[in-house]
Amino acid sequence: MFLGMDHVGVAVKNLEEAISVYRDTLGFKLLGVHVLTERNVKVAFLSTGGETQIELLEPLGNNSPVAKFLESRGEGIHHIAVKVDNIEKALEDFKRKGVMLVDEVPRIGVEGKKIAFVHPKSTKGVLLELVME
Repeated sequence: MFLGMDHVGVAVKNLEEAISVYRDTLGFKLLGVHVLTERNVKVAFLSTGGETQIELLEPLGNNSPVAKFLESRGEGIHHIAVKVDNIEKALEDFKRKGVMLVDEVPRIGVEGKKIAFVHPKSTKGVLLELVME
């Protein structure tokens, strides 16, 4: 079912400052910036040099889930994303096992891939994103 890591999502208060740190100081390559008004978030993807990327997330308003995360936990790792070969089957398997899901059906993510989130209550406090190309 799992094919490896896709990306690590990092919640930040200021996307431009975070891009500067990851790109200019740490040396990651900026791949693109996207505004997702429907999800009330602005994201930047950076290459780590391998297959796994870094996704920086800045809330666009106070009612964004990322804003709520920042209020309670501060800046830092927001979620980890893993590649799966069949997202629908993975969700079915998890549901059958009693795993709490944020998304019971996949949706389309920022890069056009199918995504779905597993609730952190089922993963020891870590928001898990499933990604399928």
